[in-house]
Parts: sequence; C-alpha cells; structure tokens
Amino acid sequence: MRKKRIMVIGPSRSGKTTLVNALNDYNGPLRRTPDLIYGKNTIDVPGSYIENAWMYKHVIAAAQDASHILVLVDQSSCTEIYSPGFAKSFRCPVIGVITKCDLMPENKGRCLRQLKNIGILEPYFQVSFKVGTGIDALKKYLFEKGKE
Repeated sequence: MRKKRIMVIGPSRSGKTTLVNALNDYNGPLRRTPDLIYGKNTIDVPGSYIENAWMYKHVIAAAQDASHILVLVDQSSCTEIYSPGFAKSFRCPVIGVITKCDLMPENKGRCLRQLKNIGILEPYFQVSFKVGTGIDALKKYLFEKGKE
C-alpha cells in the first residue's frame, strides 16, 4: 500500500510551497514548482494545475494518493479561481486554509465565502508564516487527529 500524503492546492504565490516545506519539516530554499512534487508528507500541486480547469483531471487523479486535501485561499488577493463545488471532486477530507491572514483583513469575509462556495466545511485554518500564526494548529489537526 502506498503512503498517503497531504495534497496542497492553491493559486500561484498563495504560499503552497512554504506550507509544504513546513509540513515536511524542511527549512531549505524555496523554489518554483513546475510539476507535482511528492515530499515526505505532502504532494505540492503547481498553481497552474488549478488556474487551468482543463488540468483538474490531473489533480483529481493525483488525489488518489492523498489522505487530505488542503485548498488554499490567499487573503492578500482573494482571487476566485476554484469552480463552485470543487471540493466534491475528492474522496478524502478537504480542508480550507486561508494564507497570509495577516494581510488585508478586509478580505477575510470574501475568503470564507469562497471556501464555502468551493464546498469545504469548517473548520478553516488561518495561517501566516510572516507572523507565525496558525501553522502549529494546522499541523496538530493533520498529524495528531489520526492518532486519536
């Protein structure tokens, strides 16, 4: 049986690779992700796979190796790129993550509405690597929930 990983999906520059590095306990340099990258605990999906609806089939196929899907929404831009009901494409739990939650707090409501429109149920996690918010809570939810 193959190891199940956490798939991280989001638009370009939404903080996917930074989050993936945190989930893999990797402190090395960031690099652009042109292809799916399988890490120790994660599957890092390039933004282009989500920004182009015709690539959804590749994301859905790769999700067969996922224990959870993290769908990222960037509070600093709150661009709506996901199709309504997108989360229903997956068999495993889909978790909403609002990244860069320290920036543009006026966009928080839009981000929450977007996650609901995508079909993701609460809880939602708000993270900011700049100020160190929410990362530990998300890791605890992902890695300790299964041990209970």
